[in-house]
Amino acid sequence: QVRLVESGGGSVQSGGSLVLSCAASGSELMYSTYCMAWFRQVPGKEREGVADIDRDSRTSYVDSVEGRFTISRVNAKNTVYLQMNSLRPEDPAMYYCAAVIFPCGLYTGPRGYNTWGQGTQVTVSS
Repeated sequence: QVRLVESGGGSVQSGGSLVLSCAASGSELMYSTYCMAWFRQVPGKEREGVADIDRDSRTSYVDSVEGRFTISRVNAKNTVYLQMNSLRPEDPAMYYCAAVIFPCGLYTGPRGYNTWGQGTQVTVSS
């Protein structure tokens, strides 16, 4: 089964940018066959889907990040990225990378993904 390791979290001022990375390893299947996604969670709230990218690099986003965040993947590096621009006070959370073979899409919710990274913290200061 694929293993995921996130990096790139940190603290940034409101309006700033961060790039999160998620490196995959350990799978006998080609990384390119996986549907990848980013979720985020704050204490006391449910885990929220942020963006997903399928094996054909089609993407979708939750409305609150549309136009500000960009998910991308480089299959040769077994890595998926989340470029976060114009960060807002409502964006701070633990951000998790997730993977699944099928089905693909944020509509499945967190239960639709069977592999998770350990998370990386994003903080936004005003």
